Amino acid sequence: MARSKVAVLRVAPETVLTDLDKLFDLGEVDKALDASAKTILKDNISWHYPFPGANTTPWQLEGTVQALAKRGFTDQVCVQNKTVVTDAFKGEDLNGYLPIFKEYNIPVRYNFKPEDMSWSVYRPSAKMNVLDSIFPEGILIPDDFHGTNIVHLPTVKCHIYTTTTGAMKNAFGGLLNTKRHYTHSWIHATLVDLLAIQREIHSGLFAVMDGTTAGDGPGPRTMRPVCKNVMLAGADQVAIDAVAASMMGFDPMTIDYIRMADEQGLGNGRRENIDVVGDVELGSQKWGFSVGDNGASRIGDIMWFGPLKPLQKLFFHTPLLKVFVAGSEIYHDYYRWPLKDKKVFEKWCRDTEWGALFKRYQSEGFLGRPSRASERV
Repeated sequence: MARSKVAVLRVAPETVLTDLDKLFDLGEVDKALDASAKTILKDNISWHYPFPGANTTPWQLEGTVQALAKRGFTDQVCVQNKTVVTDAFKGEDLNGYLPIFKEYNIPVRYNFKPEDMSWSVYRPSAKMNVLDSIFPEGILIPDDFHGTNIVHLPTVKCHIYTTTTGAMKNAFGGLLNTKRHYTHSWIHATLVDLLAIQREIHSGLFAVMDGTTAGDGPGPRTMRPVCKNVMLAGADQVAIDAVAASMMGFDPMTIDYIRMADEQGLGNGRRENIDVVGDVELGSQKWGFSVGDNGASRIGDIMWFGPLKPLQKLFFHTPLLKVFVAGSEIYHDYYRWPLKDKKVFEKWCRDTEWGALFKRYQSEGFLGRPSRASERV
């Protein structure tokens, strides 16, 4: 397939909105999206608490809204999903999205609310790796996704089950319903199938990845935040994930979802087939990140990938699932956050420029005034 382009740009808190505007030009968003179509903003709430590196940042969201509107993509809507770990309503509030939605008149739709979104069986033209066997009754996807652009807003971070997580993983929550936990044992192949479906149903794909504070360690929540002052953008979801993985210090082609997507012609995962533009030297950095484990991942490894894998239908397709949901909530919200991770967040706010910018969003709601174009959103 043709070479891919990924924009990598050094950004600063005092210029981040104009930096994002430049990033959109470098990433050639005009070629990637259809200006006549609705554009879905798919933010990433990995944890409703505002842990640095875990979630779409408010400046990433605001800058994206502004940059899209300036280029004529004025019909924008944000789509939220829930997981067993996160509360979408709590997440968009604590992470500073609500004032931005209000200021720029961005409607929000919740894919788990029947009054907001209906779901229908979709039969992909592409050969599926696993989704057709996991969901033999049919793959359900949201009706509202057909014929739309989608702009993914992930962050640069590690993941306990997929090594890294980014643009491809960001489709997981929006495109699959609440039974998506059925796929965890085949998560890499699932992400590849979802990308194939996205390429069929969307009029355009684009991703803006925030690495202002990146997540090292057992993500996507309980990480070691590291300020890296970088953002990435591009249309090829495989390529942007590959560049981010490489910057974190991983060989992209050793990560199954990137390798499989490359081999199946869904994008470029090999760095030699990707042109990095912008601050080119940043794309060659190696940060030496590693994943490791936490309490939740050790249990997940046993259940989804280990000796209890043959019994997962008993645990995850029956009311016993509620036990694991409660356990995850207790671990993350009642142990990790109050005893450990809240202190990490507070130190980030106190000691870093990006933390100070987050506090500014908390007090002011948004940074920029809408341009004439964005007033039409």
